[in-house]
Amino acid sequence: MEERRILRLAIKKSHWLAIVATLCILLLIHKSYRWIYIVYKTFPRDAKAGYRFAKLNWRMSRWIKAKATVPSIFRQLVEKHPAKVIFFFEEESWTFQKLDEFSNQVAHHFKAKGFQKGDSVALMMENRPEYVGFWLGLSKIGVTAALINTNLVSDSLIHSLKISNTKALIYGKDFEKAVAGIQLDLPKFQFAPSASEGLAEEISREPSGEVSEQEQILPTDKIMYIFTSGTTGLPKAAMITHIRYIYAAVGINSLTNLSPSDILYNPLPFYHTAGGMLAVGQGLIFGLSLALRKKFSASNYWADCRKYNCTVAVYIGEICRYLLVAHQPGSQVDHPVKKMVGNGLRPQIWTEFIETFHIENVFEFYGSTEGNSNLINIDNTPGSVGFVPIYASRVYPVILIRCDENTGSPLRQANGCCIRCKTNEAGLLIGKVLKNRVHREFAGYADEKATETKLLRNVFKMGDLYFNSGDILIQDEFGNYYFKDRTGDTFRWKGENVATSEVEAVISNVAGLKDTVVYGVQIPGTEGRAGMAVIEDPDGSLDVTKLAQGLKSRLPRYAIPIFLRIMDSLSITGTFKLKKVDLQNEAVDFGTNQDRRLYFYSSESSDYRPLTSEIYQEIVDGKVKV
Repeated sequence: MEERRILRLAIKKSHWLAIVATLCILLLIHKSYRWIYIVYKTFPRDAKAGYRFAKLNWRMSRWIKAKATVPSIFRQLVEKHPAKVIFFFEEESWTFQKLDEFSNQVAHHFKAKGFQKGDSVALMMENRPEYVGFWLGLSKIGVTAALINTNLVSDSLIHSLKISNTKALIYGKDFEKAVAGIQLDLPKFQFAPSASEGLAEEISREPSGEVSEQEQILPTDKIMYIFTSGTTGLPKAAMITHIRYIYAAVGINSLTNLSPSDILYNPLPFYHTAGGMLAVGQGLIFGLSLALRKKFSASNYWADCRKYNCTVAVYIGEICRYLLVAHQPGSQVDHPVKKMVGNGLRPQIWTEFIETFHIENVFEFYGSTEGNSNLINIDNTPGSVGFVPIYASRVYPVILIRCDENTGSPLRQANGCCIRCKTNEAGLLIGKVLKNRVHREFAGYADEKATETKLLRNVFKMGDLYFNSGDILIQDEFGNYYFKDRTGDTFRWKGENVATSEVEAVISNVAGLKDTVVYGVQIPGTEGRAGMAVIEDPDGSLDVTKLAQGLKSRLPRYAIPIFLRIMDSLSITGTFKLKKVDLQNEAVDFGTNQDRRLYFYSSESSDYRPLTSEIYQEIVDGKVKV
């Protein structure tokens, strides 16, 4: 009996061994073993992300059900801890109650001036607590705040005010000159200097209690316009609703696991999504305290973090590079920052940055103000801008498709459908648009035509709709995404998008309608691409000094081309279009052709100076600032 039992057990054991052996052979044949390995390697990351994403959805469903708005959520925080500081600014401390009362006074003031739900008021100010108080107060009576990029001047500033249909502009003292330059072009416009004694006194006399109109505000109402430069040229006004603002703040808070006890350092401009929504939203929606700075300073970054005991800090890629450049090797690094949240940290300096400044967690995210293709890196994978698990593409439909390398236009099959990229293949990032789902919606721009340019139809089947990010990314086998480039004629410099068509038009006008080509070129060791302009000047009549003066008065500083090439002639295509691709490939080329005269824009003198290979190397080494 015992022998039979042992025999049966041996048969069963050999049976299972045979099954396991067969499975192993099948896995090896079909290479599925790699898939199992990938799941094994990414499970800790994906499990953590799954929990945090569930928390995000739970929070959003709760607030959607309650029909919450930014003012209504903020009001709950005021009632919970009125004396807690929400903003540290220079030597000031603004409590939740103080911000609430100031915003109520703003609401009463503009209500008395006749502003009502549906109107828009532009805001052009430096970072300070009053900035948030102004747009928060306006939102309480249903007025949309247009957050103007403070670098804008002349035509681009006028365009931003008109496209957002604003009736008034609140501006800071630092921007009086820019505003003075456009007042004659907007005779019926109301200009309100925020620093003037008159406006401050009028607001201070208003009651600090709530306005009745606040109860009529809906989650789907617009709270602000944030401007973004795209391939069409002039700034586009992205529409931000209350629920969109809330979702942006909830997404960052949930996926980075922030706590109300954290103190966040924010030197980024408030007109920018990262500074004005993702960072400020942590105070307004979750009750964190924020330390503010009027303008970013590399030499004061860590000192500010120490001063205010900040545990979290925000950045854009250039900031990380500036901090490394400003750091003295061997000097002591002393700050309480544990987490950094931002976008644009270059893979080439990632490890050096976190090791130099002892940062435990870097949450690099990818996204656009208006887009629905948002990603975030939660496991410190160097260079990654985020991930989607290989088995979760249906749950979060962010996809890479093949596109033309030069134009960025999607490539389609004979049946009209787009082509999905393979693993590690660069492609155009798109996100499926689904209505009534806050994380998949695309609200678009104030300009309907601009909205349509960002949509792709009939991508994988008839009737489907996707948001076109305009960016080229790569996804590896573990689901990690890596940013590669921007499509079309837009490049990024100093944390801002630069539309080449706009710059080309301005240069051509200043230079007497000469043929001009503008594109971005890489400077080794720097984030983004520096602008380079090529101008046709066969008779040598171009005055580069006058050109610099003209560009300075007509373009934001970040849009002025850093490099200038003067050529006897520019090549054109059979359809009379200037050829740009060859020039882009040459970049800053110190060739021997006599028709090439090279200059660089000096930030110290605000003028174009001759560029030599020696000076260019100094620019690369950081000895000459651009």
